[in-house]
Amino acid sequence: MPWPASSSRARTLFIGALAILMVPHPTILAPLYTMLNWVGLQNTLVSVALVLVMFQLPFGLFMMRNAFEALPRELEEAALLDGCGHLAALRRILLPVVIPAMVTVAMFAFLAAWNEFLTPLIFLTEGSKFTLPVALVSLRSGELGTIDLGALQAGIVVTAIPCLLMFLLLQRHYVRGFTAGSFR
Repeated sequence: MPWPASSSRARTLFIGALAILMVPHPTILAPLYTMLNWVGLQNTLVSVALVLVMFQLPFGLFMMRNAFEALPRELEEAALLDGCGHLAALRRILLPVVIPAMVTVAMFAFLAAWNEFLTPLIFLTEGSKFTLPVALVSLRSGELGTIDLGALQAGIVVTAIPCLLMFLLLQRHYVRGFTAGSFR
């Protein structure tokens, strides 16, 4: 069976998704703000989450497509010959092999969303909903130019801890061999 990524329709969709990566996201924020305001999602964390997911999808699609295309077709063919269906072959053979790519996509998406400053700054107006980068900048600019350096440094450490924990939890997937799924 030919892989779906080889069809012209799938290739056109892939190129269209990659075209989104070429547009700088600050240029899209004003129209997105207007659309989300029209829908009633102004000043909500849901709007920020939707925008951040939208910006991460093309990169994730690019990484996962390349990971699946790097797999030898013989892995899926062997699973199909052994009696697996297409979904079972995907679940039992192909997905375990691309776990390093999935972990990479998850790590990049998390770090990009966690450290994003501009999108929450534009979409959120209430201080109680600010993300950590926006809250740290507002903390830094105190009254009459004063800066509470202790609170700022504590905020930076609090911001870095989830990133370090996520890396430590997912690092074993990076170290695992790329052909782990072919031996299950």
